[in-house]
Amino acid sequence: MEHDLCESSRTSRKRKFQEEDGILSFSMDNLNQDLLERVLSWLPTSTFFRLNSVCKRWKSVAASVSFKLACSQVPSRDPWFFMVDPHLNQSIVFDSAERSWKKLDHPPLLQEDSNQNSMPVAASGGLICFRNLTGNFIICNLVTGSCRELPPLDAAQRNQTIHAIVMNTSSEYSGSYKLVLVHGELPKLSCIVYDSSIGCWEWEAALSRKVENSLEFDSDDDNAVYFLSKAGNLVATNMQRSPSKQYSSVITSKDGEEILYFLSSSGKVVTCNLTHKCFSEYPRLLPVYSEYSIDIVECGGEMLVVLLSEFLESASLRVWRYDEDIRSWHQIAAMPPAMSHEWFGKKVDINCVGTGHQILVCLNSGELFSYVLCDVVTNEWVELPKCCVNGKALEFMSAFSFEPRIEATV
Repeated sequence: MEHDLCESSRTSRKRKFQEEDGILSFSMDNLNQDLLERVLSWLPTSTFFRLNSVCKRWKSVAASVSFKLACSQVPSRDPWFFMVDPHLNQSIVFDSAERSWKKLDHPPLLQEDSNQNSMPVAASGGLICFRNLTGNFIICNLVTGSCRELPPLDAAQRNQTIHAIVMNTSSEYSGSYKLVLVHGELPKLSCIVYDSSIGCWEWEAALSRKVENSLEFDSDDDNAVYFLSKAGNLVATNMQRSPSKQYSSVITSKDGEEILYFLSSSGKVVTCNLTHKCFSEYPRLLPVYSEYSIDIVECGGEMLVVLLSEFLESASLRVWRYDEDIRSWHQIAAMPPAMSHEWFGKKVDINCVGTGHQILVCLNSGELFSYVLCDVVTNEWVELPKCCVNGKALEFMSAFSFEPRIEATV
């Protein structure tokens, strides 16, 4: 009897969705509001901009709180890369799912006179953090245009040299996030945290230096040293970074401990254990008297270093992982020589961002610019198409990766 009921149910459902020509069809109008929102939540985020123009019902979905809740249940979304160019008052992204460029409406708060030319400094989840010319921080959701300016730091903190700025978002629908700053002068560092769940700067703590293997900290290590390159050019050992990446830093979580990494002014990787309030330095990849461009990224929950260097009349771009157990660097990926050799002698600056198992590398020189996506698992390197506006290719200095989530709250 139970079998007959099941067969009858299946037959009735089939009849409901059959057209006269016998082709099985289905209409979205047959879904109740809850199911409709769940179905639409799995569409690419770019379709969010078109919901308002489909019909009144879908327009109501776009503004629904329950729809945002349904979107938050989607585990992950293909990343968008927010591109940074010299004209800061615009929002251009590369959609990795559709492999296309998009120009978004620049958030209204960033268009105000006091926030003109605000610089993006960090990103996490569906949010991007900007810093305006007065040093205040603004959190934005570029998809919805919503923004919030954080309370200012006190005068003493504002005058400190900032080394790192990172964001860490909660995966819960509550949408809480933390903004972490590391400031001071090596070897005297401190960190301060803004917690959105309580709406204020939470605490400031000194970071003690962790001494390992009897290595002593060289106080002159981060002072600029000048030398002549093989080409006879005067080179300084201090890093000359793109303004948007001067706080180049990433945060990871390992064994319940939060670890922040940043590059010192001499290009050394500094690791800060925020849980135990201590920091240490990793050994250099190359001698201090070497010409190279370096950046750090987070991929798959770990910190990686991307390094462009020149050797034996050729340029190489390689990705390195640090092995904590044997305190040594290991190469995990390398750009094909045919691609990297193009940058030999071009005085290239690289600025990178990681997401999942991919790294976007922005390469810029006075002669060339390019954006290359690297898969660190397969070691595949793909150059992105140029972004052209009015027939002219735009040059971007750097990029920030974020998940386009309409439910991300500031």
